[in-house]
Amino acid sequence: MGRSAEKWPARELGPQRDIKWGLSPAPDSEPVIKERSADMHAIIETGGKQYKVAEGDTLYIEKLNVEAGETVTFDKVLAVLDGDKATFGAPVVDGASVTANVVKNGKGKKVLVFKYKPKKNYRRRQGHRQPYTKVEITKVNA
Repeated sequence: MGRSAEKWPARELGPQRDIKWGLSPAPDSEPVIKERSADMHAIIETGGKQYKVAEGDTLYIEKLNVEAGETVTFDKVLAVLDGDKATFGAPVVDGASVTANVVKNGKGKKVLVFKYKPKKNYRRRQGHRQPYTKVEITKVNA
């Protein structure tokens, strides 16, 4: 009834298995976590959410009433991180702001909302596309 251990080969682990199955990683692949080159970071609040930003970052935030190509300033800066020095506000840092350019306004992918009650012939399908504003951070002023 039982199968002997000799019948089944030991499990191959590590690089031998990867080579056998053609799973070797590409040497020029990008890292999953990209290190940011900027030393100064800021934590801002907009649209009820908090974002950690640095110069050159691109963000998708809740829709703002500005057109593409305009400049927007975020005054609600909760913290400024400059190398080893960190400044935290109570609740915001005085005199700190973050400047960004609006790249575009758009809508996200459609999310289907389906309501269903069994045995009652009740089915409702509704779609929703969340509006967003894409911004590029240009300056962190501390």
